[in-house]
Amino acid sequence: MTQYDATGKITVSPDVLITIARLSTLAVPGVSQMAPVPGGVNRLFRRGSGDGVRIEIEQNTVFADLYFVVKQDVNIREVSRNVQKQVARAIQEMVGMEIGHVNIHIEDIAYEDASEA
Repeated sequence: MTQYDATGKITVSPDVLITIARLSTLAVPGVSQMAPVPGGVNRLFRRGSGDGVRIEIEQNTVFADLYFVVKQDVNIREVSRNVQKQVARAIQEMVGMEIGHVNIHIEDIAYEDASEA
């Protein structure tokens, strides 16, 4: 992604967007960890399987798919909406790009081991 202003151009690597999305997701209460992104030939950016983020960019608009595990005893709908809001806000504020969508994929629930309790 490249933007131009009066003093020159600004280039943001797709890896930056992936990092912003991943860290914003992990900061939301109720999120346990990121999950592997399912394989597919139409992935635009390939990263480690544990990053849990798939990003596509079309005409300065970001489309994100987030794959993560929630903690037990949380409201999944509430956690998902909070993740959507936080990721969209972070990308818009930090790099000034528009958000097309932030899709949430809950891959599992992290249950604490009963022997640890």
